[in-house]
Amino acid sequence: MLEVLRAVPGIHLDADEYLADFWPYFNNLQEAFVKLERRQEFREPDDPSWRALASGDWQEAVRLIDERRDEIQAPVRETSGFAMRRLRIVEKPYTSYLRWELYYIRLRAEASEDIRVLDAGRIRHLERSDPLPEIVILDSEVMYEVLYDDMGDHEGARKILDSAAIRIARQELDDLYAQAMRLESFLASDPASLPPTVQGVAKGS
Repeated sequence: MLEVLRAVPGIHLDADEYLADFWPYFNNLQEAFVKLERRQEFREPDDPSWRALASGDWQEAVRLIDERRDEIQAPVRETSGFAMRRLRIVEKPYTSYLRWELYYIRLRAEASEDIRVLDAGRIRHLERSDPLPEIVILDSEVMYEVLYDDMGDHEGARKILDSAAIRIARQELDDLYAQAMRLESFLASDPASLPPTVQGVAKGS
């Protein structure tokens, strides 16, 4: 299902429509928020730390993330009654964006988001023609294929309500998730996945 998800009918939403549609579902979650991240490059021009990264200033990018620790962790700490699971696909050589993101989301992992990492080689059998899409699943109610342009800017999403497609995709993601390594262990095992200006942060600082 994951490899043919783009062929499943869906409702196209622009970026603003996606956020307006997403939050009512999220605010009524009962079971799980599940996210698959496949792309190795995104653009996040609204984030000061990302802008520092884009200018080549790793030290400032890291400083700004550390400064926002409480802000980054708050949304995770404030959730209750459902699981938050993220599967991050990684491939070498690691992009600067990926190293920046892993440093960022490690704070969410410290706050109890269950983030796991899987090498892209483990999903090659699912990517015969195209990379897997970016996916968000909320309970068994709705699934979004989150859309980006070639530069990595967010363009919106396709909203999918086909219950069979959601159920199968969720099971396939659960299977991949079970094969993946916890983010904390991954960062500790491969320091090259972290920004070049930091060391020994896998368990927090």
